[in-house]
Amino acid sequence: MSEKSAIGEKFGDGELRTDLEPLTKRFSALGTPVGAEWMGGTLGDAPGPTTYWIDAVIEVEPAVADELRATYAPEAVSTPPDVVSGIQDKLPAGPLLSSDALDSAVAGGGFATDVYVAQDEPFVVLAAYGSSS
Repeated sequence: MSEKSAIGEKFGDGELRTDLEPLTKRFSALGTPVGAEWMGGTLGDAPGPTTYWIDAVIEVEPAVADELRATYAPEAVSTPPDVVSGIQDKLPAGPLLSSDALDSAVAGGGFATDVYVAQDEPFVVLAAYGSSS
């Protein structure tokens, strides 16, 4: 699997994953998720340090979603998250909210993130990349 994104070409095995530990160890601001569907891999195919990517739709506890919305003042976005096609059909149906403060709060484990929280549901979408495996 290979797909172009705003941050480079994403390479991965195409496997849709549901294990939580790789997400919880990197993104502790999400608490203990209820569930997740995600994909990951590497960016580009040039020699040198490897940059990894993770695209995920994560169901969080309702209180976590409420806290993210209340604390980081995300606003509605008009463009969908830059995630691979295997995750696009998993996106929440309603409006998504995002802010720079939300991105910074969730980033962790060596990853930078674009984070979106569903306006009316306990779902978080993230497109993350970094040098941590």
